[in-house]
Amino acid sequence: MDKTEALKAKILKAQEAADIAGLYVLEQEANECFDEKTLIAYYANILDLALENLTDALGAARRMQMTDVKDFATLRALYEYAVEHYSAGKAADAAALFEILAGLSDDARFSEAMTRHKAYAERIPDFGQFLDDAADLDATQRNGTFYISAFRIDDNGTGES
Repeated sequence: MDKTEALKAKILKAQEAADIAGLYVLEQEANECFDEKTLIAYYANILDLALENLTDALGAARRMQMTDVKDFATLRALYEYAVEHYSAGKAADAAALFEILAGLSDDARFSEAMTRHKAYAERIPDFGQFLDDAADLDATQRNGTFYISAFRIDDNGTGES
């Protein structure tokens, strides 16, 4: 079995176990081995699991915990989905997703950042402009978060000082 086939077997095993965190563990390997079409399918599977986990959490009225590996991976996938919408020019859709994320997590810092993302998406519809004007990517990198957690403007995304 070659490297690609072995990776596909690992991914299938993680999918069958609904192991979203396991899929993220294989992400770098997938990026190295797969062509674009296969990568799109790989990330679609992660998103499908994230949406299932979201549905389960909402149905149980449960907030996701950043300390839980499955919840962490789910929040990451849903955040990436929201950012994908924002960068594709669908700021209103992104704002709605950010609002859901803000209420979904038990982590106050994440929830606050999602509330700010929502406000920025409503006020600055261009994702590139948001990155240039509002996001502090250097501080976010120092924070070590998977989401933009630092902002250049201290206005909570409202545009008001």
